[in-house]
Amino acid sequence: MNKCRFIARIILFVVISIIIGLKLYSWNARTLIGNKMPMPFGYGFSVVLSGSMEPELKVNDLVIIKKQKSYQSNDIIVYQDDNLLVIHRIIEINGETAITKGDANEVNDPEISTTQIKGKMVMHIPFIGCIVQFIKSTIGTVLVLLGAVILFELPYVREKRKTISEQERIKEEIRRLKDE
Repeated sequence: MNKCRFIARIILFVVISIIIGLKLYSWNARTLIGNKMPMPFGYGFSVVLSGSMEPELKVNDLVIIKKQKSYQSNDIIVYQDDNLLVIHRIIEINGETAITKGDANEVNDPEISTTQIKGKMVMHIPFIGCIVQFIKSTIGTVLVLLGAVILFELPYVREKRKTISEQERIKEEIRRLKDE
């Protein structure tokens, strides 16, 4: 049983380390470089915040994107427009510019430079975006850190209590033997 707990703690440690590492990486990219969507290893993720891509994508879907060398009409992409990330479909590519549009929108977006494109959607996971948004929030980060501290500290507290209890038992036994 102790081996299972040890493995579970290691896995938990790795997951929490990845979450914290990604948060720090993202924070640095956003604040220092102005990159709203950092793409470590050429992949990134974004959460759908509006219904402009319905029925293909719904609010709170998590979209996984991959940086591409080139893009084509009909690709669903994420592009950065000033400080916003937009998830829309490419309608037309004209050399170094592209015209995009949300599936539910009636009007095309203003023309964008292909350098604004972060990547093409390779996968989406329904409803997981709300969890990602929560973890990205300040309170979510605090709760993840608090949970990590509790989960890592709890076994040590139990072990310490057990050790103290064992020490008390030994002291009591010594007292008993002295009295005999």
